Amino acid sequence: MPSQRYDAIDTLRGAAIVWMTAFHFSFDLNHFGWLRANFYSDPVWTTQRTVIVSLFLFCAGLGQAVALDQAQGWPRFWRRWAQVAGCALLVTAGSAFMFPRSFIYFGVLHGIALMLIITRVTAGAGRWLWLAGAAALALWACGPLLIAHWPALDVLNDRSLNWLGLISRKPITEDYVPLLPWLAVMGWGMAAGQWLLANHRAVLARRLPRWTAPLAWLGRWSLSWYMLHQPVMIGVMEAVHALR
Repeated sequence: MPSQRYDAIDTLRGAAIVWMTAFHFSFDLNHFGWLRANFYSDPVWTTQRTVIVSLFLFCAGLGQAVALDQAQGWPRFWRRWAQVAGCALLVTAGSAFMFPRSFIYFGVLHGIALMLIITRVTAGAGRWLWLAGAAALALWACGPLLIAHWPALDVLNDRSLNWLGLISRKPITEDYVPLLPWLAVMGWGMAAGQWLLANHRAVLARRLPRWTAPLAWLGRWSLSWYMLHQPVMIGVMEAVHALR
């Protein structure tokens, strides 16, 4: 079937991209010493990161709902998945070069790659995805308590298992998007997308104001923008720093 894009989803994803770019620009300014901020513990920055990641994952869930509604098969899914997974490996390699002690081994793209498979497989749960997401969130919140109660579970803090998200110590890495609690957000995106397509398709198909067109364009090229924006910004800042 020919695929139809929904500008509402692309625009929401595009807004997340703009916010992410501004966030990373500030992070880079801080890295080069032109801004003083704590991106690892200051709520001003950690809250923004949480919202940005949530928007991306929710949109990914919406996108999977649309793909299923349009009967897009597994071959197309795996082609897109390979792009995401390949980019995740490039992020790991690039971050290992720039941040050897805190490189990204399970960041947002790694998380999306795994969660896309789980979300696709569990899409048939429909409205139960809301409850499953809440259960995943509750399990994640109980992680530190479970580990404190059963010391043997401290193995979950090891890098080989902390991608699950059941940890009591946050790992040292520049980006960390584990399965829990984030799978809940993508699952809710899938559930919301299925509900909208079944009951309020016109909301997704609604014609948006012309000023949103650039955001929709960004939303359609989100992976390319994600992969290119940081190298470009860091490269420019490196050049400016060298000329000072």
